Amino acid sequence: MTISVAITWILFLGLFPIAFFWLRRAWRILVKRDFSEVALKGGLSPSDPEKFAPYAAAINLVAGGVVVAVILMIVIGGVAYDIWSAIAGSTIWMKFFADFILSRHAHPMWGKKKVQPVPKDRS
Repeated sequence: MTISVAITWILFLGLFPIAFFWLRRAWRILVKRDFSEVALKGGLSPSDPEKFAPYAAAINLVAGGVVVAVILMIVIGGVAYDIWSAIAGSTIWMKFFADFILSRHAHPMWGKKKVQPVPKDRS
């Protein structure tokens, strides 16, 4: 067994838990209405996670679906290593980027309205 064969198997076997966790997260958001993992930044949820839940669910559902499709293409044998590894790798990176963008959008750095302190009565 060469190192390239070992890395190929590691990538292939790694697709199974990735697809499971992403599809489970989409299930939790869409069906169970659990927004605890929606658009986290520093482990904190946004002030209104339900607003961003459809986007997080779509990101996880699409990415999980693509990974499942890649697994099926590999098992059927209809796609070369270069193709499926490129699809899987691109999907993983795009999922991370999309989650990062969503979390930064849900926790805006600018435009927050600061609460003004109530002036004390000096009479």
